[in-house]
Amino acid sequence: MSADLLSTIDQCEIDEAAAKRDLENSWRAPGGFIGWFQEVNHKAIGLRYIVTAFIFLIAGGIEALLMRYQLAIPDHRFLNPNLYNEIFTIHGSTMMFLFAVPVMEGMGIYLVPLMIGTRNVAFPRLNAYGYYMFLFGGIFLYAGIFLNMAPDAGWFAYTPLSGPQFSPGKRVDFWAQMITFTELSALVVAIEIIVTVIKLRAPGMSLDRIPIFVWAMLVQSFMVVFAMPAVMDASGMLMMDRTIGTHFFNPAEGGDPLLWQHTFWFFGHPEVYIIFIPGTGMVAELVTVFSRRPIFGYTAIVLSIISTGFIGFGLWVHHMFATGLPQLGESFFTAASLLITIPTGVQFFCWLATMWGGRPKLTVPFWYVISFFIIFVAGGLSGVMIASAPFDIQVHDTFFIVAHFHYVLIGGAVFPLLGAIYYWFPKMTGRLQDDRLGLITCWILLIGFNLTFFPMHWLGLHGMPRRVYTYSANSSWASMNALASIGAVVIAVGGILYLVNIFRSKRDGGFSGPNPWQAGTLEWMTDSPAPRYNFLHIPIVSGREPLWERPSDEIPLVIGLRTDRREVLVTRTLEASPDHRYILPGPTIWPFWVAVGTGIGFTGSVFNMWWFVLGGFICFVPFVGWFWPHRNINFVPKMEKPK
Repeated sequence: MSADLLSTIDQCEIDEAAAKRDLENSWRAPGGFIGWFQEVNHKAIGLRYIVTAFIFLIAGGIEALLMRYQLAIPDHRFLNPNLYNEIFTIHGSTMMFLFAVPVMEGMGIYLVPLMIGTRNVAFPRLNAYGYYMFLFGGIFLYAGIFLNMAPDAGWFAYTPLSGPQFSPGKRVDFWAQMITFTELSALVVAIEIIVTVIKLRAPGMSLDRIPIFVWAMLVQSFMVVFAMPAVMDASGMLMMDRTIGTHFFNPAEGGDPLLWQHTFWFFGHPEVYIIFIPGTGMVAELVTVFSRRPIFGYTAIVLSIISTGFIGFGLWVHHMFATGLPQLGESFFTAASLLITIPTGVQFFCWLATMWGGRPKLTVPFWYVISFFIIFVAGGLSGVMIASAPFDIQVHDTFFIVAHFHYVLIGGAVFPLLGAIYYWFPKMTGRLQDDRLGLITCWILLIGFNLTFFPMHWLGLHGMPRRVYTYSANSSWASMNALASIGAVVIAVGGILYLVNIFRSKRDGGFSGPNPWQAGTLEWMTDSPAPRYNFLHIPIVSGREPLWERPSDEIPLVIGLRTDRREVLVTRTLEASPDHRYILPGPTIWPFWVAVGTGIGFTGSVFNMWWFVLGGFICFVPFVGWFWPHRNINFVPKMEKPK
């Protein structure tokens, strides 16, 4: 080998080392206690969403165990009616608003930039602000417990029960303002993901090459943009009825209690798919990787996800079949409720075809996919039943509905989530989990889930109403309630084992390497755990599974981005061709102080609406610091193959 060639190779190695050193310096994490509040990196914020959501999941699970203990035997006096209503309300609110949506958004915030080949989300400071609003909303709800202001009108807060006449005090106000906190956070994350996916994809990642999980998060984000304002408006109107004497839901003054149900369920049913659609994206990724072949029917799956997002906004009234609406209108919503099963069925057939044509490997994440198939199909079948207005009227206020929505939400979202966390755990930590303990945990959770919720179908068909704190020994419901309560304990055991596996593996698990599953998407191209800048050079994509098409060291790369500052490549929407570079803002504490000001305004408004004004004044100075201008240089970088 000639001296000239050696010097060229040495110079390339020096340049690569220098680039890596510059990136580590420019993307470094702020240190110390104050540094925690300055963090704007998408992986750190995404993990905060996930961890915080799981803490709320544990709290919601404890509340569920308390309710199941109360219902385990007839005429039980462990909880009084008021306390049961509080626990029931906080459990539902926690699971829907503080766990299910935030944890899916946290997975998206963490994974989407890695999967599309960029270095951070589009608006990193806004991303940090969204997390603080979510955190403050959860703290606000649970602070009500210690202030004797825990909400007790159900997680749906139907009027007039939740109005000032039947719910005096501040209990419902705490619930309504929690909605404002968490849904504002959800809107922030939705904006982040939409702009990131549309404008920050790696060159060559055209719309027909986006990973299906990214498509799922994109559709979910658009649904959030259209759904969350409805429930924020509803909670705002409820608060104004209660605090300043408006009459949106007061029929004596021209209001309408059904307005609340229409507004709430216009959000509430899309909410089901906001939770479920990311789960389907996770299932598609797991099926692809562990079937060892590209997904069958990529276009059909993407169109099915988009169709589900559209149709999900057209069937909210099936939650209101028992309210006496015109039968002709109910028939249209029955048809829409049946129609939405078609795109989900298309996805199931595509997943099954992928497995049939591949070589499935029964890993722990794949067992969670199989559990998802079993549970969600059962939940979907009961969903078809209650989509019919005559049947729904019979079972509407019974435990049959409780069984159905737990089968759909836990089967459709939680089991895919648990499998996805197991799958992406090496990317987050660089460690592998214990497969034996993981498989045992999956089976325990599957058995415990069916022990808990399948008997509720029987209870509902035999007339046990929802939202009752006890029942008579003469009702014949004792045996099935006891079985459901035993199942709840089994689920708790499975949840504990899942957490044990995570904590033990994070400390002592085997090192995973960059791509332990031999997957094909871009997040596995970089190190595990990924560095703060994600990619030393932005990859150029030529297919849907880039790492299956060629080795990672042969993938063409983008060169020309500055390494001494936080630059990202902005690409065009359709074909993802390079457009310009953009300098992302760095760490700052200003989003935290804006969130504090917003939180003061929201919290104080529970007692006096003038606190909104004070919160706005508090936010002014942090906003100035947040948006202080910085230089932005645009150019089109070169695209070359690595030397």
